[in-house]
Amino acid sequence: MARSLGRIFRGFQRLGSLSSSQTQLIHPPPPPPRFSVRTTSVRTVVDFSLPNSSWSSEMMQLYEHYNSQCEVEMEGGEQQKRPWQKLPSYSRLPDYPTGGVYLSEMIQSKACFFTRNIRDPGAAFEYAMFINIKEQKCVCIFQAGPLLEGAPGHVHGGAIATVIDTVIAAHAAVHCGPVMTANFNINYRSPIPLGSTVLLESCVDKKEGRKIFLSCKVTSTDGSKVHTETTALFLTINASNLVQGVRHKHGSLPPEATTSE
Repeated sequence: MARSLGRIFRGFQRLGSLSSSQTQLIHPPPPPPRFSVRTTSVRTVVDFSLPNSSWSSEMMQLYEHYNSQCEVEMEGGEQQKRPWQKLPSYSRLPDYPTGGVYLSEMIQSKACFFTRNIRDPGAAFEYAMFINIKEQKCVCIFQAGPLLEGAPGHVHGGAIATVIDTVIAAHAAVHCGPVMTANFNINYRSPIPLGSTVLLESCVDKKEGRKIFLSCKVTSTDGSKVHTETTALFLTINASNLVQGVRHKHGSLPPEATTSE
């Protein structure tokens, strides 16, 4: 079914290209968008949480502070133990299963994490995460770009919730494996100005079977101002079952091929 849809789609593409070439003199194409979407290959693994030219000096200082406390590999392959580890941030999971999961190869090639879908450095979400396994803590240094505006000059509340959910989910996944958000409660205390750097601190509160409870606070970098306070519940999931469910929905697998637990 997916192959048939792909052939149909390519047929429409060819027809579209013929008609557009005949009418482009009457209806010139619109100008390209100011900001472009990040569409890296599924097989390309790039860590987008590394420093770039858009980072403020404050963000760089905090990054270097936590990065200096991360484990390092010595000569001979030995690890020098330190309390923190940096979590890489990709545009998509590097080992995400391909083939039949989506309706077309075009969608597969363009799928991208929401927080990493803008190519221009500094335009939207700039962040780096560090985790302390022993203390069950995770910190994120976050700088909000101009595309995240809500109230004039300030970050949209949905964008704040998005980065909080991203950080807490990554934190939970490190401790429990694949997870999904089950409950998310956020209290907004003070707005975050666009372009400013803030610090997110996530903590594991408790675990109960498949449930993991976490809390997260967003503050100014010196801790003097609280921007948001969040509590969340995540559930561990069987990732293979999740993928099979998507395939079955789109007709890639017969019903008897799926499993349940």
